[in-house]
Amino acid sequence: MALYWRRQTILAKIETTYGTDASPVAANGIQASEVRFAPMEGQDVDRGLEIPWMGHQGTLSAGLHATLSFNVELQGSGTAGTAPAWGPLLRACAVAETVDAGVSVTYNPVTDGHESATIYFAIDSTRYVLKGARGTCRIGVTAQGIPVLQFAFTGLFSQPTEETRVTPVLTGFKKPQIATSANTPTFTINGDDYVLRSLQLDLANQVEQRLLIGSEAIVIVDRADMIEATIEAVPMTTLNPFALAAAGTAIEVELVHGNAAGSIATLNVPAAQMQRPAGIENQQKIVEWPLRLAPQPVSGNDQWTLVLT
Repeated sequence: MALYWRRQTILAKIETTYGTDASPVAANGIQASEVRFAPMEGQDVDRGLEIPWMGHQGTLSAGLHATLSFNVELQGSGTAGTAPAWGPLLRACAVAETVDAGVSVTYNPVTDGHESATIYFAIDSTRYVLKGARGTCRIGVTAQGIPVLQFAFTGLFSQPTEETRVTPVLTGFKKPQIATSANTPTFTINGDDYVLRSLQLDLANQVEQRLLIGSEAIVIVDRADMIEATIEAVPMTTLNPFALAAAGTAIEVELVHGNAAGSIATLNVPAAQMQRPAGIENQQKIVEWPLRLAPQPVSGNDQWTLVLT
């Protein structure tokens, strides 16, 4: 019997003990798009035998792991101070979640104590399990598009099994808002408003498979956060990205999307160092600047925050 690609289910739950199956259930369902999956990554080790005849000697599998990437719509829970259903995913990307009940949920990068997740990915009746999963994320907002979180996870390899299909509970994922002037009321650089085409904050986590004797884990060993933003060009007397880049100046960047309680997301970068502009673009015969900015820590683990209110 054929297996149907459309019958996909993703369940994700934070692990209490690293690499120990957290057993996500239907309530841990993830509403995703643009799913890409590689179930058995690794190396094929050649035995290198000296034999008196020609022919393939066969190989041994090593360094086995799985990768799963997908997009999730950037939308709050609908209730201020209640964590969104996609919260566990961001937590598994070396990000802390702080809940102020009834007020806000704040996400910020952390250097130590990285959490991990167990992710069940099912296609029809075949279930793949990624234990000890950690990853990276890109937060993206594009004019006239749906703001998204682009996740890429790596997990420890497990043999797939045939299981009864689970119907995920996705009520925690609310209908998103298109990024428009009305729905995205604020975009500022150094406190001044600018016209934005697109912005992407790449966490750029360095995710490594550390598969040693006595310890096998997926670890995040470093990060190199980077912002890419395309804005309408303005006179140099208003904003001079070339002078800022030459001086290595750090400036504040802020974007607010949403305008109703429970659906407002504020991305704040207090000290983003302007990088050399990559070029100048002609969009609809209007000059636009593709800018790159590197978020810098101020006192540590605070180079950016994503606050839901």
